[in-house]
Amino acid sequence: MKDPAREIAQLREELRRHERLYYVLDQPEITDAEYDKLMRRLQALEAAHPELAAPDSPTCRVGGKAREGFVKVPHSSRMLSLDNALNETELRDFDRRVGELLGGAPYSYVAELKMDGLSMAATYRGGKFVQAVTRGDGLVGEDVTENARTIRSLPLAVTASMEAFEVRGEAVMNRRAFERLNAERDERALSRFANPRNAAAGSLRVLEPQVTASRRLDYYAYFLLADGRPAMDSHWQSLDEMSRMGFKVNPHRRLCAGMEEAIGFCSHWETHREELPYEIDGVVVKVDSVEQQRALGHTAKAPRWAIAFKYPARQAVTAVEDIGVQVGRTGALTPVAILKPVEVGGVTVSRATLHNEDEIARLGLAVGDEVVIERSGDVIPKVVRVSALGSYRRRFTMPTSCPVCGGKVVREEGEAASRCINTNCPARLKESILHFASRSVMNIDGLGEALVDQLVDRGIVRGLADLYSLTMDELAALDRMGPKSAANLIVNVEKSRMSPLPRVIAALGIRFVGERTAIFLAVQFGSLDTIAAADVEQLQRAEEVGPKVAESVYHFFREAHNRDLVERLRAAGLVFTYEMARARGGALDGLSFVLTGTLPTLSREEAKSLIEGAGGKVVGSVSRNTNFVVAGAGPGSKLEKAEKLGVRVIGEQDLLGMLAT
Repeated sequence: MKDPAREIAQLREELRRHERLYYVLDQPEITDAEYDKLMRRLQALEAAHPELAAPDSPTCRVGGKAREGFVKVPHSSRMLSLDNALNETELRDFDRRVGELLGGAPYSYVAELKMDGLSMAATYRGGKFVQAVTRGDGLVGEDVTENARTIRSLPLAVTASMEAFEVRGEAVMNRRAFERLNAERDERALSRFANPRNAAAGSLRVLEPQVTASRRLDYYAYFLLADGRPAMDSHWQSLDEMSRMGFKVNPHRRLCAGMEEAIGFCSHWETHREELPYEIDGVVVKVDSVEQQRALGHTAKAPRWAIAFKYPARQAVTAVEDIGVQVGRTGALTPVAILKPVEVGGVTVSRATLHNEDEIARLGLAVGDEVVIERSGDVIPKVVRVSALGSYRRRFTMPTSCPVCGGKVVREEGEAASRCINTNCPARLKESILHFASRSVMNIDGLGEALVDQLVDRGIVRGLADLYSLTMDELAALDRMGPKSAANLIVNVEKSRMSPLPRVIAALGIRFVGERTAIFLAVQFGSLDTIAAADVEQLQRAEEVGPKVAESVYHFFREAHNRDLVERLRAAGLVFTYEMARARGGALDGLSFVLTGTLPTLSREEAKSLIEGAGGKVVGSVSRNTNFVVAGAGPGSKLEKAEKLGVRVIGEQDLLGMLAT
């Protein structure tokens, strides 16, 4: 009789080998039926001998419990975005900058296809997969470990010389899987995914690992790190090492002696990308030497040693069969062209945004016309121009009644958009709830699009304030909402009651008032009631609040539905006062900051005023006692010193988020 432990070990090793042959190398040796037979045998043995269970077993690809939400996890080092080059001239300019910064030393490049998916970091310890985290904002991502386990081309166990390491790569959905997924959604009368990138991102972030497994995602590795730093002396060596360990590394890559070879690689794949089974939107060109990468450094957002060459948008000609209208969170009505379906870069397109009436007039467009549409990775492609007038043409006119609720539609003087003015319009309400619950506003984790659809469609939530009267019974009765999920959401809603006034102001959805303006209003007036009572002239005393913003705020609080919303939120116990002007005990009390570079919207003086007003201190140089470095464009040596000392580097949006807590 066979030893169960030995047979289990042999089966696991054999199944891992066949997974690599099939999903990584595309060289299967056995049929699906033979693979399934081996898997069933292993499942039976593990069930009979639970003491021999292991998290890296092939049977653990699917089997994790449905998630209650996604935990936020800091990255070992920043996952930087890349600067773009849109033509060969910009690639050569990048090459010139690299040469100048390296002082004439020889260097080479690695050119890799820029795959269109979701960036993800996978951590391994002792050769075992232990965690997967999405890119997020580059500093903090979401833990998607259980979902990532279902990706067959992501090894659960590898033979590695390093005790602990991290692999960064791209989770993608190939074209065939994308088409199959959309066909299934059509049959179930569900909305289609716009492109494979969105489908991959959505599939990796669903709450049920079984759903992720059914969508057949792929994972391509492109960085190997140890302790948050490159693990090898060159990038090309890292790619080879990851391939040796069993990771799927794109075979379409080239080690280039210079930029001309890299440009040749870019040109080749621009004309051959439709032959690939997956979407790409360009090529990434990286300096190969890690030592030279360190010497080149990076800006606040992107490395100086890499650049993304972006291919131009792909176009196609089709006919406009109708023009529909969508209603957004602010009540804006957006016309959308309903197109005769056409394939653009491997994706079937049937809708394209038209933005507003003025854009339709600019295009000279009518229903029945032929148009050129462009798709450049956008969620909804756009109409570029009319290519031929239709034999039968019907002019579009914006409806005077909302197509969702029947409410009045108005277009204010000087505005491009027409708007539904009914604040209780269901179309507005769904988007308003999602905005209200978003991380940077009231931060109600777990209140996603699918749940909001159910709450509004079933009449459980008829206004924003209804969120604060949700009950366990109401939530637990909804699809995919068990008792634990319902309890977690109730807890998160309760936590949001204590959100500071700037977040409450931003949550109201006042036009032109985002997180930054909300902070300035809270600082100036100190309470929501004072803001609501202020006239246009008084409102303009707040920093950066001009006539347009002041008019919007003033009219918002003069509308009866909105005043009713404010009173209902008051009754729900939300915070309507703000004491940030008292520095001691403020949101940044006791913290020290260094400002470097040019921030996107704040001047140095504005940022300093906000930090000091919240109890923080702005100092001129970086030391081990510095808590945060706020970096903008062109940060210089302060950023480098912060990284050497391990001081946390944040951006303007991070700072505004801290001020609003």
